[in-house]
Amino acid sequence: MFTINAALLDACVLAVLKKADTYGYELTQKVKAVIDVSESTLYPVLRRLQKDKLLSAYDEEVNGRNRRYYKITKAGLKQFDVYTEVWQQYKNNIDSIFTGGTNDKK
Repeated sequence: MFTINAALLDACVLAVLKKADTYGYELTQKVKAVIDVSESTLYPVLRRLQKDKLLSAYDEEVNGRNRRYYKITKAGLKQFDVYTEVWQQYKNNIDSIFTGGTNDKK
């Protein structure tokens, strides 16, 4: 119902990776469990975040097959903190409207 933009997707991916290194398929399943988004949308997000040095990737063999794991970088942690702060302010503003208050910005 609400539009999901690139920054929100980035923040969600970084949030998952903040908890633990995660392989691509598992990461997409965790994000998809919360946001209605396709895997084909998430893999370009992973590549972009990697290009921007917000995450890194490494391969690990599991049961004879390679899995690509993603890991949040120090720059990714800093960006996640920015996203968290901006999200909290946005959420507070929307909550204020929904509860009938005002959030006058002067």
